[in-house]
Amino acid sequence: MSLYDDTLLCNFTKCRTKLSGFAWVTACSHVFCDKHGSGEFSRSPAICPACSSALSGKLDIVRTELSPSEEYKAMVLAGLRPDIVLDISSRALAFWSYQVHQEHMYQEYSLSQAEAQLKQMDKVLTQQNQSRELELTAMRGEVASLKKVMDEYKRKYSDVSERLMERNRQYQKLQGLYDSLRLRNMVVGGGDGERAPEPGHHNFSTVYQPVAARQAMPQRSPQFLATGNEGDSRFFSCLEADGAKTFFQFSSPGRDRGRPFKKH
Repeated sequence: MSLYDDTLLCNFTKCRTKLSGFAWVTACSHVFCDKHGSGEFSRSPAICPACSSALSGKLDIVRTELSPSEEYKAMVLAGLRPDIVLDISSRALAFWSYQVHQEHMYQEYSLSQAEAQLKQMDKVLTQQNQSRELELTAMRGEVASLKKVMDEYKRKYSDVSERLMERNRQYQKLQGLYDSLRLRNMVVGGGDGERAPEPGHHNFSTVYQPVAARQAMPQRSPQFLATGNEGDSRFFSCLEADGAKTFFQFSSPGRDRGRPFKKH
């Protein structure tokens, strides 16, 4: 508020509104709005809310109209000597000048407080920025180390993958060899089962019979026959079973196996 401003502000700290209508003026050169003045000065003894001065005089507190009527202006100083009029006017101007000076001091105080808060906030912000920079540097270092670890793991994974592929190729190769050998053994084993018996055995039909059939055939021991009228009876005979051969029907080892033996 400058000297030529036509509006005063309420001196109550929490109010600071522009005054209009009626205002409460104190002998200590403070002014308050009608709301806070009525509340504060209704108690006894009255205390100035701005400077805590005691206001015990009859005219220490005055409720005045800030925009008086023309009749009031014409009659308030009428009949007073010029020196009294000038004294009253000088005191009124001094009150206004004090209010301007007080407002200027208040604004400077508010500005200093704001600057102090700004400096404090700037200091805190600087400290926070420094801490954030340190954290960011640490995180960058950690990211770099993690990238190195990830690259190392990638390299190891690539090596393991290559070795695994090589092992798979070897496994497929061995599996193919194994399958071919197994098939070969199956073919060879089946052919051996249908060929002639081992060397040293003779070529007769029972050899080519399956093992289960030969085991199912009843085995009979040779029986001795008594010599009687039939002098051409053999000394012993084998009981002929289904497909059984006599003694003289066996092939001789010295004979050709490809020729059938004829009985004379």
